[in-house]
Amino acid sequence: MDNKELQKLTEDISETYFKKPFRHQALFNDRLKTTGGRYLLTSHNIELNRKYLIEHGREELIGIIKHELCHYHLHLEGKGYKHRDRDFRMLLQQVNAPRFCTPLKKKAENKKTYMYICTTCGQQYIKKRAMNPDRYRCGKCRGKIKRIFS
Repeated sequence: MDNKELQKLTEDISETYFKKPFRHQALFNDRLKTTGGRYLLTSHNIELNRKYLIEHGREELIGIIKHELCHYHLHLEGKGYKHRDRDFRMLLQQVNAPRFCTPLKKKAENKKTYMYICTTCGQQYIKKRAMNPDRYRCGKCRGKIKRIFS
């Protein structure tokens, strides 16, 4: 789906659920990381996270569009458009829009670990942060610690 298709979808959803036209731009913003979408108060545009379409599908994206359109229409009407406002929560229920979107799966990060071993007793230590082995001793036998590479 590109920005033209997204614009058409947003206009259709606005007409179908809100019975009002959407006169501004809806577009994908690939810089969004943690949010499904956002309504920009100054330009009245709606930005959406493409990752939600890829990971959760079209239905989730439609829910996010409805949520952002609630902000849009209430703001233009001068009513309470913030999440805590009664007008906003009531409109969410009327159009069956989600209050929050489904979280994205976090990508698996490779956590680097450092391995150290006692030269006397062989006790192994696995650390998340690097340390200077000359400044520390084994907690078991007080022997010297040496870094090993795994």
